[in-house]
Amino acid sequence: MNLIAIFDNKVLIAVLIGWLLAQALKIPTEYLRSRRWMWAMFFAPGGMPSSHSALLVSGTMAVGLYHGFDNPLFGIAVAITMIVVHDAAGVRRQAGMHAERINLLFEELLKGHMWDENELKEVIGHTPLEVVGGILLGFLVAITQWIVWP
Repeated sequence: MNLIAIFDNKVLIAVLIGWLLAQALKIPTEYLRSRRWMWAMFFAPGGMPSSHSALLVSGTMAVGLYHGFDNPLFGIAVAITMIVVHDAAGVRRQAGMHAERINLLFEELLKGHMWDENELKEVIGHTPLEVVGGILLGFLVAITQWIVWP
């Protein structure tokens, strides 16, 4: 088995580049939003752009570009991408909104009591704009890679 051959997997490379760029772009976009450099955003869920969307769209487009849009793998990739993108903007966003409200309830009911260790994560989903940002980034990554590395 030749592990070096993994670097010839163009779909995998597109997926990794899409994810890495999305995570890296969260830092400056968070700065533009809050005027604070938050380096931990590289590892954070949520934020602009959606790394879930960027990762899967770049992979799906790479499957289509490199292996054909008529390939059954492209169809499977589209289906998985649709599920994850819907989840990123829908279910996970709603869970984040619920966590935000529950944390507010705890804060109001238990004034003065520290809840830092058990506080629910509020930023676990994406706004529709963040998802669109991830989708556009994914398209850009796959198409650019295909042009540079046909």
